[in-house]
Amino acid sequence: MWRAALDLTVSQVQHLKQILSSDELARAARFRFPKDRDHFIVARGVLRTILGRYLDLEPSRLRFCYSPYGKPSLDRECSGGSLCFNLSHSHGLALFAVTRDRELGVDIEYLRCDLADEGIAQRFFSPPEVAALSALPTGVRGVAFFNCWTRKEAYIKARGEGLSFPLDQFDVSLAPGEPAALLRTEGDPQEASRWSLVALSPGADYVAALAVRGHDWKLEGWQWPGG
Repeated sequence: MWRAALDLTVSQVQHLKQILSSDELARAARFRFPKDRDHFIVARGVLRTILGRYLDLEPSRLRFCYSPYGKPSLDRECSGGSLCFNLSHSHGLALFAVTRDRELGVDIEYLRCDLADEGIAQRFFSPPEVAALSALPTGVRGVAFFNCWTRKEAYIKARGEGLSFPLDQFDVSLAPGEPAALLRTEGDPQEASRWSLVALSPGADYVAALAVRGHDWKLEGWQWPGG
């Protein structure tokens, strides 16, 4: 797991911009606000730099492909099909998860309790999750909401199916202090046992989660640059 700040100097942004592909530059140009555009450039540039280290390739030579639901992966010619990754960023902070031969997903969110709305929970969370959230003291519901949200997002990103897999069709733990876990999936009693969920602490006022297929792995954390 790599952690990176996205608010860089103009020269640093320009340096990373030079290693992006033409389609990435086109996507960057579509952002309305310069800050959002720069964050996209930095996130993609750092991703290329990190993956280039693992593959011993120039970052600019990496080629990406995308699933029908938009999940990026490395072209097989670059990775040999074994290196898997996922990234997420929020409010100037990014997480990059990398592993080999197993699906994974990561999600980070800036803790804004004004967005932890009961209506949003009822719309997207499963009934057991809504009940668990409502049973908590008011003062911790904001953190619990984002615990739930990031764990659900990490899992569906790991599956690579986007919102075609409904968020209310599976349950995750959410209470502060309770271990992160995929508790149940609709229609497949064994699915939850196939995945690991880990709560991450990337910084003050952030909540994050990592979902990885299997349990025989170890998490290591690095800071970019300098990790």
